[in-house]
Amino acid sequence: MRTRQDQVFRAIRLEYFTVGYNILEGAVALVLGGLANSVALIGFGLDSFVETFSGFVVLRRFRAESRGQCAAEAEAKALQYVGWSFFLLAAYVAADALHQIFTAERPESSPAGILLAALSLVVMPVLARQKRRVGQDLRSQSLVSDSRQTVACSFLSAFLLIGLALNAAFGWWWADPVGALAMVPWLVQEGREAISGNPCCD
Repeated sequence: MRTRQDQVFRAIRLEYFTVGYNILEGAVALVLGGLANSVALIGFGLDSFVETFSGFVVLRRFRAESRGQCAAEAEAKALQYVGWSFFLLAAYVAADALHQIFTAERPESSPAGILLAALSLVVMPVLARQKRRVGQDLRSQSLVSDSRQTVACSFLSAFLLIGLALNAAFGWWWADPVGALAMVPWLVQEGREAISGNPCCD
Protein backbone atom coordinates (compact mmCIF):
# COMPACT_ATOMS: atom_id res chain seq x y z
CA MET A 1 0.00 0.00 0.00
CA ARG A 2 1.35 3.42 -0.98
CA THR A 3 2.13 5.92 1.77
CA ARG A 4 1.00 9.54 1.50
CA GLN A 5 4.56 10.54 0.64
CA ASP A 6 4.57 8.03 -2.24
CA GLN A 7 1.32 9.50 -3.55
CA VAL A 8 2.66 13.04 -3.22
CA PHE A 9 5.66 12.13 -5.38
CA ARG A 10 3.32 10.43 -7.84
CA ALA A 11 1.26 13.66 -8.05
CA ILE A 12 4.48 15.61 -8.67
CA ARG A 13 5.45 13.28 -11.54
CA LEU A 14 1.98 13.62 -13.10
CA GLU A 15 2.15 17.41 -12.92
CA TYR A 16 5.65 17.51 -14.39
CA PHE A 17 4.30 15.49 -17.31
CA THR A 18 1.27 17.82 -17.57
CA VAL A 19 3.45 20.93 -17.71
CA GLY A 20 6.01 19.46 -20.13
CA TYR A 21 3.46 17.94 -22.49
CA ASN A 22 1.33 21.07 -22.65
CA ILE A 23 4.28 23.37 -23.32
CA LEU A 24 5.30 21.14 -26.23
CA GLU A 25 1.70 20.74 -27.46
CA GLY A 26 1.08 24.47 -27.26
CA ALA A 27 4.22 25.38 -29.18
CA VAL A 28 3.49 22.84 -31.95
CA ALA A 29 -0.17 23.94 -32.21
CA LEU A 30 0.83 27.62 -32.56
CA VAL A 31 3.30 26.81 -35.34
CA LEU A 32 0.80 24.59 -37.19
CA GLY A 33 -1.97 27.15 -36.68
CA GLY A 34 0.18 29.88 -38.16
CA LEU A 35 1.09 27.76 -41.18
CA ALA A 36 -2.54 26.77 -41.86
CA ASN A 37 -4.05 30.15 -40.84
CA SER A 38 -6.19 28.17 -38.40
CA VAL A 39 -7.68 30.16 -35.51
CA ALA A 40 -8.86 26.87 -34.00
CA LEU A 41 -5.32 25.45 -33.87
CA ILE A 42 -3.91 28.71 -32.50
CA GLY A 43 -6.65 28.76 -29.85
CA PHE A 44 -5.86 25.14 -28.98
CA GLY A 45 -2.22 26.09 -28.51
CA LEU A 46 -3.07 28.99 -26.20
CA ASP A 47 -5.40 26.70 -24.24
CA SER A 48 -2.44 24.37 -23.69
CA PHE A 49 -0.65 27.21 -21.91
CA VAL A 50 -3.66 27.75 -19.62
CA GLU A 51 -3.46 24.04 -18.77
CA THR A 52 0.28 24.51 -18.18
CA PHE A 53 -0.49 27.25 -15.66
CA SER A 54 -2.95 25.02 -13.80
CA GLY A 55 -0.46 22.16 -13.76
CA PHE A 56 2.33 24.42 -12.54
CA VAL A 57 0.16 25.70 -9.66
CA VAL A 58 -0.64 22.16 -8.48
CA LEU A 59 2.98 21.09 -8.99
CA ARG A 60 4.13 23.88 -6.66
CA ARG A 61 1.50 22.83 -4.11
CA PHE A 62 2.81 19.24 -3.92
CA ARG A 63 6.45 20.25 -4.04
CA ALA A 64 5.72 22.46 -1.02
CA GLU A 65 4.18 19.49 0.82
CA SER A 66 7.13 17.25 -0.09
CA ARG A 67 9.42 19.80 1.61
CA GLY A 68 7.33 19.63 4.79
CA GLN A 69 5.24 22.79 4.38
CA CYS A 70 1.63 22.93 5.59
CA ALA A 71 -0.45 20.85 3.17
CA ALA A 72 -3.76 22.53 4.04
CA GLU A 73 -2.48 26.04 3.38
CA ALA A 74 -0.82 25.04 0.08
CA GLU A 75 -3.96 23.16 -0.98
CA ALA A 76 -6.29 26.12 -0.34
CA LYS A 77 -4.07 28.51 -2.29
CA ALA A 78 -3.68 26.08 -5.22
CA LEU A 79 -7.43 25.50 -5.36
CA GLN A 80 -8.05 29.24 -5.77
CA TYR A 81 -5.56 29.54 -8.62
CA VAL A 82 -6.93 26.46 -10.40
CA GLY A 83 -10.45 27.90 -10.08
CA TRP A 84 -9.38 31.17 -11.69
CA SER A 85 -7.65 29.26 -14.48
CA PHE A 86 -11.05 27.73 -15.35
CA PHE A 87 -12.49 31.25 -15.72
CA LEU A 88 -9.52 32.26 -17.85
CA LEU A 89 -10.03 29.22 -20.06
CA ALA A 90 -13.80 29.83 -20.34
CA ALA A 91 -13.24 33.46 -21.35
CA TYR A 92 -10.66 32.54 -23.95
CA VAL A 93 -12.71 29.68 -25.43
CA ALA A 94 -15.78 31.93 -25.71
CA ALA A 95 -13.88 34.84 -27.28
CA ASP A 96 -11.99 32.59 -29.69
CA ALA A 97 -15.11 30.69 -30.78
CA LEU A 98 -17.17 33.85 -31.30
CA HIS A 99 -14.32 35.41 -33.27
CA GLN A 100 -14.24 32.39 -35.58
CA ILE A 101 -18.03 32.43 -36.05
CA PHE A 102 -18.36 36.16 -36.76
CA THR A 103 -15.31 36.49 -39.00
CA ALA A 104 -16.10 33.21 -40.82
CA GLU A 105 -12.38 32.81 -41.34
CA ARG A 106 -11.85 29.56 -43.22
CA PRO A 107 -8.56 27.84 -42.39
CA GLU A 108 -6.60 25.66 -44.74
CA SER A 109 -6.68 21.92 -44.06
CA SER A 110 -3.96 20.75 -41.66
CA PRO A 111 -3.16 17.01 -41.61
CA ALA A 112 -0.46 17.63 -38.99
CA GLY A 113 -3.00 19.51 -36.86
CA ILE A 114 -5.38 16.55 -37.12
CA LEU A 115 -2.60 14.22 -35.91
CA LEU A 116 -1.82 16.56 -32.98
CA ALA A 117 -5.49 16.67 -31.92
CA ALA A 118 -5.75 12.88 -32.20
CA LEU A 119 -2.63 12.39 -30.04
CA SER A 120 -3.99 14.71 -27.36
CA LEU A 121 -7.31 12.90 -27.46
CA VAL A 122 -5.42 9.71 -26.51
CA VAL A 123 -3.08 11.22 -23.91
CA MET A 124 -5.37 13.64 -22.04
CA PRO A 125 -8.13 11.23 -20.87
CA VAL A 126 -5.50 8.83 -19.46
CA LEU A 127 -3.71 11.68 -17.70
CA ALA A 128 -6.99 13.07 -16.31
CA ARG A 129 -7.95 9.66 -14.91
CA GLN A 130 -4.57 9.22 -13.21
CA LYS A 131 -4.68 12.70 -11.65
CA ARG A 132 -8.24 12.24 -10.43
CA ARG A 133 -7.36 8.90 -8.81
CA VAL A 134 -4.29 10.27 -7.02
CA GLY A 135 -6.20 13.42 -6.02
CA GLN A 136 -8.93 11.33 -4.43
CA ASP A 137 -6.37 9.19 -2.59
CA LEU A 138 -4.68 12.34 -1.25
CA ARG A 139 -8.00 14.08 -0.55
CA SER A 140 -6.72 16.95 -2.70
CA GLN A 141 -9.48 18.98 -4.33
CA SER A 142 -6.88 21.03 -6.24
CA LEU A 143 -5.54 17.92 -8.00
CA VAL A 144 -9.07 16.66 -8.69
CA SER A 145 -10.00 20.08 -10.13
CA ASP A 146 -6.83 20.06 -12.21
CA SER A 147 -7.87 16.65 -13.56
CA ARG A 148 -11.11 18.29 -14.71
CA GLN A 149 -9.04 20.95 -16.47
CA THR A 150 -7.35 18.07 -18.29
CA VAL A 151 -10.79 16.63 -19.13
CA ALA A 152 -11.65 20.03 -20.63
CA CYS A 153 -8.50 19.79 -22.74
CA SER A 154 -9.69 16.34 -23.88
CA PHE A 155 -13.01 17.79 -25.02
CA LEU A 156 -11.27 20.66 -26.80
CA SER A 157 -9.02 18.10 -28.53
CA ALA A 158 -12.13 16.25 -29.69
CA PHE A 159 -13.79 19.44 -30.95
CA LEU A 160 -10.58 20.45 -32.71
CA LEU A 161 -10.22 17.02 -34.32
CA ILE A 162 -13.84 16.99 -35.50
CA GLY A 163 -13.63 20.60 -36.70
CA LEU A 164 -10.39 20.10 -38.63
CA ALA A 165 -11.64 16.84 -40.15
CA LEU A 166 -15.00 18.32 -41.19
CA ASN A 167 -13.27 21.39 -42.60
CA ALA A 168 -10.86 19.20 -44.59
CA ALA A 169 -13.63 16.92 -45.87
CA PHE A 170 -16.63 19.25 -46.33
CA GLY A 171 -15.46 22.82 -45.65
CA TRP A 172 -17.52 22.98 -42.43
CA TRP A 173 -15.30 25.58 -40.72
CA TRP A 174 -17.95 26.38 -38.07
CA ALA A 175 -18.04 22.90 -36.44
CA ASP A 176 -15.14 23.54 -34.04
CA PRO A 177 -16.23 26.93 -32.60
CA VAL A 178 -19.86 25.82 -32.13
CA GLY A 179 -18.75 22.74 -30.20
CA ALA A 180 -16.29 24.76 -28.11
CA LEU A 181 -18.99 27.28 -27.12
CA ALA A 182 -21.05 24.46 -25.63
CA MET A 183 -18.23 23.90 -23.09
CA VAL A 184 -18.21 27.42 -21.67
CA PRO A 185 -21.00 27.00 -19.04
CA TRP A 186 -19.34 23.81 -17.76
CA LEU A 187 -15.97 25.57 -17.45
CA VAL A 188 -17.53 28.45 -15.51
CA GLN A 189 -19.31 26.03 -13.16
CA GLU A 190 -16.06 24.12 -12.51
CA GLY A 191 -14.29 27.39 -11.74
CA ARG A 192 -16.96 28.38 -9.24
CA GLU A 193 -16.83 25.02 -7.51
CA ALA A 194 -13.05 25.13 -7.27
CA ILE A 195 -12.94 28.63 -5.78
CA SER A 196 -15.74 28.02 -3.29
CA GLY A 197 -14.88 24.37 -2.60
CA ASN A 198 -13.45 22.64 0.42
CA PRO A 199 -9.67 22.09 0.14
CA CYS A 200 -10.19 18.51 1.34
CA CYS A 201 -11.61 16.18 -1.28
CA ASP A 202 -14.28 13.77 -0.06
